[in-house]
Amino acid sequence: MRLSVQEAPFDFGTEAGAFAAAVQGAGAVVTFTGLVRDEGGRLSVMEIEHYPGMTETAIAAMMDQAQARFKLADALVIHRHGRLAAGEAIMMVATAAPHRADAFAAAEFLMDYLKSRAPFWKKEIGPDGAEWVAAKDVDEDALKRW
Repeated sequence: MRLSVQEAPFDFGTEAGAFAAAVQGAGAVVTFTGLVRDEGGRLSVMEIEHYPGMTETAIAAMMDQAQARFKLADALVIHRHGRLAAGEAIMMVATAAPHRADAFAAAEFLMDYLKSRAPFWKKEIGPDGAEWVAAKDVDEDALKRW
């Protein structure tokens, strides 16, 4: 399993290719990349903050849960911090398992966790100022299925 919390952009194709090439004992690889959204068309930049060490520990614990729960052969989580523009890749999850159902479920499990529980703080900055992004009920509800 590999986890990276980083400021630098990542190349999805390179990361996905390296992950799939290194996997042993899997019949399925699932990948997901989240992008910075500009729903209202007024986002200048998103700032993402975190506490180094705490963030990695929390995400690694969730990756361990996913591996045990879904019989994963491997998993990858990349999450960025710092200043990101609309359309930039903010995170990537890749999972590999002997069967596709576990790979898909583990990817969704990790994505739901990253969206709702991972210790990141997001601030949207636009022409009218800055606003912290609040938790959404729909994201919290997604966690209840696990």
